[in-house]
Amino acid sequence: MKFKYTILYVRNVEETVAFFENAFGLNRLMIHESGDYGELDTGSTKLCFSSLDLMKGFGKSVSLPDPSLPNFEIAFETDNVREALAKSLDAGAELIQDVEQMPWGQTISYVRDINGFLIEICSPVSDQG
Repeated sequence: MKFKYTILYVRNVEETVAFFENAFGLNRLMIHESGDYGELDTGSTKLCFSSLDLMKGFGKSVSLPDPSLPNFEIAFETDNVREALAKSLDAGAELIQDVEQMPWGQTISYVRDINGFLIEICSPVSDQG
């Protein structure tokens, strides 16, 4: 079995894909001509977005995240958390937690995207030997 993709439900796929391109430097793989589905290249998996309207049209009951009660997070790993955080904030992300060094040797910060999804920006975990 292989983890292939994650789909997040959003109001506007085009705006969301553009945000992730600008905020995190991800590359757009495609946006369907309907504008209701899009994919970003994240390496071995894809980060995908589907509009709420498309899912409702399929008879699925979906919703946007509750920013006050996140129930999952997306994590992007980088060698320069401070720089990546600044780029995401310039693109419109909301700061949740500034850059912090963790006891296990990782640097982290948190932002919220334009849809309310919680995103961790982190360094690789250093080998504490």
